[in-house]
Amino acid sequence: MSTNLDRTRLQLRTPKTDDGRIPFHPILMMHAAYLNGHTYEEFMRDHRILVEDNLRALEVYDHDAVSVISDPFRETSAFGAKIHFDGNSSPRAEKLINSAADIEALQIPDVGRCERTLDRIEGVALFRQKLGARFPVIGWVEGALAEAADLMGMEDVMMQMMLDPGMVHGLCDKTQRVAEDFAVAQIDAGANIIGVGDAICSQIPPEMYAEFAFARQKELFRAIHERGALVKLHICGDIIHLLPYLAQLDVDILDVDHMVDMPDAYRTMGPEVMLCGNLDPVSVIMKGDRQLIRTKFEQVRAAIPLKNWIVMGGCEIPMFTPKENMTLLREISRTEAVGF
Repeated sequence: MSTNLDRTRLQLRTPKTDDGRIPFHPILMMHAAYLNGHTYEEFMRDHRILVEDNLRALEVYDHDAVSVISDPFRETSAFGAKIHFDGNSSPRAEKLINSAADIEALQIPDVGRCERTLDRIEGVALFRQKLGARFPVIGWVEGALAEAADLMGMEDVMMQMMLDPGMVHGLCDKTQRVAEDFAVAQIDAGANIIGVGDAICSQIPPEMYAEFAFARQKELFRAIHERGALVKLHICGDIIHLLPYLAQLDVDILDVDHMVDMPDAYRTMGPEVMLCGNLDPVSVIMKGDRQLIRTKFEQVRAAIPLKNWIVMGGCEIPMFTPKENMTLLREISRTEAVGF
């Protein structure tokens, strides 16, 4: 009988991973743009550049999945917020929600018609066209609570979770609908994995996560699975306090940031989940020498079963990461056969 892990590994296979190497899935945004002479702004604003830069990076690093991840403000823009871009700096969204009345008036956007959500959908389709049917293509959506924070502001949404939880629930009900619509649209365009970013969750206590995020993530994951895609959950930062809840979700791939202990994550999540990470993207992958990279790789390799590991930094690969450090990670993972 096949297991969830078997099905996950099957969908991650490519002609390249048939040789048994550990999958290598770096998060490439600023670095991919820099590698190919584009600004981060150009990368975010045009799916053709995003795909071009990722495909060129694929030629250099020979990794095992591509992604349309770029920034957290695709859905924010679709809701009507103004997004400010500034070359190689991270974008900034103007606050859209200031009151319960603003939430009441907020319209559910059509992700297939709004410029920035449509651009991401078209990016998925272009990846699939260029790479064929088998190569893993990762779509990306914001979780409901993360999107609420994008619209209302992180500090305000965290304050209202305590002062007026009904207000936050009302906003999350709307952001949840867009997350599901956006995920389905990307799956229909060719994504076989959907990354779900819910960064705010690492900043709140378990009881708040349980109240505002858990059930919505579970419902989003169900919608993704019903369309035949895998779920990859990405919560930046320290999620140790959330692991018992995350183990109750039907998640296929869990991104693990560098401050989370991988053995703890494996013990809690169990053998049916693939753990993606958790090499420190700055101190190890960008700034580390060959010995440090090998040492940190071996520490994770010894800590969890190789069949449950996808090699990755704990988060995005920094812009100025040396190419030779990334190439070394690929070389190391290629030599570790695990029977894919």
